[in-house]
Amino acid sequence: MKMSYRWIYVWMRNRDAYFKTFRVNFLPPLLEPLLYLFALGFGLGTFVQDIQGVPYVVYIAPALVAITTMYNAFFECSYNSFVRMYYEKTFDAIISTPVNLDEVVAGEIAWGATKAMINALLVLAVVAAFGLAHWPHSLLVIPLSLLGGFVFAALALLFTAVVPTIDSFNYPFYLFITPMFLFSGTFFPLEVLPGPLQKLAWALLPLTHVVYTFRTLMFGHLHWGLLWSALWMMAVGTLAFYLSAVLMRRRLIV
Repeated sequence: MKMSYRWIYVWMRNRDAYFKTFRVNFLPPLLEPLLYLFALGFGLGTFVQDIQGVPYVVYIAPALVAITTMYNAFFECSYNSFVRMYYEKTFDAIISTPVNLDEVVAGEIAWGATKAMINALLVLAVVAAFGLAHWPHSLLVIPLSLLGGFVFAALALLFTAVVPTIDSFNYPFYLFITPMFLFSGTFFPLEVLPGPLQKLAWALLPLTHVVYTFRTLMFGHLHWGLLWSALWMMAVGTLAFYLSAVLMRRRLIV
């Protein structure tokens, strides 16, 4: 891979485009987790007994921040990156300058992670306003949302490099994102699943690690398991970043 500081220009280009339509980009990612919070936390939660010693609304609040991280990063580097690459030909225009394709990939993933962190911070502020987050431990959720966003952005761009059409994103969304949304310890503890499924969730579903780290911190705890999950996310994100660069090069150059 050929990398330099020039990836930041790709990041800045996407940042500027985002803030030009800030209201459109701002409201939907904020409203969706709020709907889950009120419908499941304050609604359904009144009929659910305490989980791990806390009310249900407290239990799912960290998961909503994690889900926001996942969806924003994955959507940005799948649908939005595909539009820039295939329809708008933005990638072709950029690599005709001194910025190379590896730097385009890095800039896209960096922006996807940044956008995930921005929206995760907004949701974290809202759930904190309801008293659903422990301080100051919850402040560590902010850098970890950037790391989680990096993982999902890199995985999304990996799919972007191989899907033939924009409609093909239905496969990773329904076969990869939706199972993570449901079976990563988001709305119920992983311990209720059979042992083999628990192991698969820890080994193959990145959201499991994001939910675990966010929930641990927002409950006010610190222990070595957080470091293991952070290292796992870093390793998976780095591998996905490398593979997405290789496959994007094959698609656009070779």
